[in-house]
Amino acid sequence: MTGTLEQPASSAIYVQPANEDDVELDLPRLLATLDRHGVTYVLIGGLAAVYHGSPFPTEDADITPDTDPVNLGRLASALRELKARIRVDGMPEGLEFACDVEALAAAQTWNLVTDAGDIDIAFRPSGTRGYADLRRDAIAAEIYDVTVEIASLADVIRSKQAANRPKDLRVLPTLREILARNS
Repeated sequence: MTGTLEQPASSAIYVQPANEDDVELDLPRLLATLDRHGVTYVLIGGLAAVYHGSPFPTEDADITPDTDPVNLGRLASALRELKARIRVDGMPEGLEFACDVEALAAAQTWNLVTDAGDIDIAFRPSGTRGYADLRRDAIAAEIYDVTVEIASLADVIRSKQAANRPKDLRVLPTLREILARNS
């Protein structure tokens, strides 16, 4: 359904975990935690595509946060509450790391496992200049009682095209068709 993420009867959205050890994505809890900590970000990737009508499931939440140090502090606090750890193949519990402003700022991308599911943090997603670039055309939407900034479908397409990964290339024709239909 274009324009909304459907809210299932339970509080968790099932998003095809890669194996039985993976945690299903509890999107309401994840969004509420980011909101409670005042984190400024744009929802990107598969969930943004689903918001715009993509039929393709996703395994995680992807965000691009504002890189202001105060915001990174809020993000670090939210991630600590979610017990974030670095996602590592063969280690379902993940690898501990110093979840603070300095650590977050030291990398461009973080792939994390939390007790609310997987979250990927990309400060500068492929084909974009980061938060300010994505925020310009983002759409504010109410999801699970939280106002979320969601990347425009054109920006999702631009980023997936630039990433040039097989999983992104497979969905591009459908995303372009949705964009053309809604333009």
